Amino acid sequence: MTAVDVLIRAKRFPGPAGGERVLYRDFALAVAPFSFVVLLAPSGLGKTTLLNMIAGLDRDYDGRIGFGTAGPPRIAYAFQSPRLLPWRTVEENVALPLGEDAAARAAARAMLEEVGLADQAQAYPERLSLGQQRRVALARAFALAPDLLLMDEPFVSLDEAGAARLRDLLRRLLARRPATVLFVTHDTREAVELGSRIVRLDGPPARIRRDLAVDLDLAARRGAAGEALRGDLLAP
Repeated sequence: MTAVDVLIRAKRFPGPAGGERVLYRDFALAVAPFSFVVLLAPSGLGKTTLLNMIAGLDRDYDGRIGFGTAGPPRIAYAFQSPRLLPWRTVEENVALPLGEDAAARAAARAMLEEVGLADQAQAYPERLSLGQQRRVALARAFALAPDLLLMDEPFVSLDEAGAARLRDLLRRLLARRPATVLFVTHDTREAVELGSRIVRLDGPPARIRRDLAVDLDLAARRGAAGEALRGDLLAP
């Protein structure tokens, strides 16, 4: 059984001088339930495009995407920017995918407690640091209790210490609220620290260059074993 089954026969964008750019051709990826799959590739290869196709935001492709759920899966998406609505409070932003009733507000407050921002519930996003805004975005994603969590470089633009804190938070949230995760990054250190499976892409068109299962504890990921794995990922 797979949580996500992707076959993209072709995905094209307009290219220079009236031509076209093929981002994907005969690309297949099967994702196991409750796995944490990291898609590792440089900028411009089409990682975000792949997430958008899986999320149903981009349907202009030849292929199919299936899910291992009886009905449509609950999909949450954490973007490169937090994408908080500036005219809504932090609590209202987290409650947004749940509705506007009392139950939605209560669930939002519970999630803010989990990410350590209960005291900012009535603040507006502009009053928060970037790291805090990214915590709110995580709270909003997990409030949906997703079957599938799509994450597009969600910790970009943070310093390493701030990104490390959010990676720790993500692990804690997933331990309490398991989900299948597809996580996009170009950072090998982040990939090794988080993924149960790392898929390195190159191209275009995008193809799988490395597909590695990772069965290491956190200390090993941060130590010599992790460094060796990073070297393997970067090998030609």
